[in-house]
Amino acid sequence: MAKAQGYPARSVFKLEEIDDKLHLLAAGQRVLDLGAAPGSWSAYAARKLGPRGVLLAVDLKPIDVALGSNVHTLVGDALTLSAELLQFAPYDVVLSDMAPNTSGNRMRDQALSFELFMRALEVARGAGAPGSSFVGKLFMGPDFEAARAAVAASYGSVRNVRPKGTRQNSVEVFLVGLAKKAEGQRAEPSASGEAPGRGVPAG
Repeated sequence: MAKAQGYPARSVFKLEEIDDKLHLLAAGQRVLDLGAAPGSWSAYAARKLGPRGVLLAVDLKPIDVALGSNVHTLVGDALTLSAELLQFAPYDVVLSDMAPNTSGNRMRDQALSFELFMRALEVARGAGAPGSSFVGKLFMGPDFEAARAAVAASYGSVRNVRPKGTRQNSVEVFLVGLAKKAEGQRAEPSASGEAPGRGVPAG
């Protein structure tokens, strides 16, 4: 179905479901897609942004599919706030569908996923505009509440979404931060894993 609709991978339907639920993408926005290859999320987002919008798709691998005139691609590290990464900042939405190369060791894979998620969140904190949104993929595990609290520290609300298109045996979930706080509004997560002064919102 993805191929028939012009997308290189079925992961597009996960973003489509998240967007349908939370209304993240709109015409004219600026969007950063971290770890964008093979390009399905970028292709979907670019269609929602329209000609007045702009999307920067970043990956260590080249993106071979045609993504439209409103998309700029960058081959490089998606997890550093380089000048190239910030060329269209501040962004209205930061997307990350990144996942580690799985090893078969569930605890190790979850730990690596958490590390990737947290680094993508740091990019979103640095490159996202006040009021912006963040979508990040995470493997469910013992670090989930810490990841959720970290999102709550910088965003007004948090949702966790497991799209219907996710394989039944998959441990992946998406954490979505909505309404990024201005710099002075941030609260750092406490040692207990909750943002001080507030509970972690339900997804």
